[in-house]
Amino acid sequence: MSNHVYFIWQPLQHYTLTQIQTSFTTYTAKMLLKKLSQSTPGILQEIKVNKYDRKHQIWKRESLSIELFTENTFMQKLNYIHQNPVAARLVPNPEDYKYSSAKFYELGIYEFGFIIHFSGN
Repeated sequence: MSNHVYFIWQPLQHYTLTQIQTSFTTYTAKMLLKKLSQSTPGILQEIKVNKYDRKHQIWKRESLSIELFTENTFMQKLNYIHQNPVAARLVPNPEDYKYSSAKFYELGIYEFGFIIHFSGN
């Protein structure tokens, strides 16, 4: 999606959801800012903030996290994520969206190298 991202993840070992989310947002914000400063420096002014701990705001604070306790809830959220680019009219089919796991689930094409099927396969 052009302005947001969805993930379904499971903490491994001793990591908490908060640690994972903080690590992800910190790293990706740094990488996005680096890329933007090289390719489109003018856009940095649009995301400038006056905060004690940062000059720019990439990710929305207090992003929505939902624990998926049941398979039904998991499937509902996975289907929503897969259908989101279709609803936004970015692609005609979920598996056509480049950054979606739908291709993995629908066609068995494994492009990302880190997706594990929710059933463990």
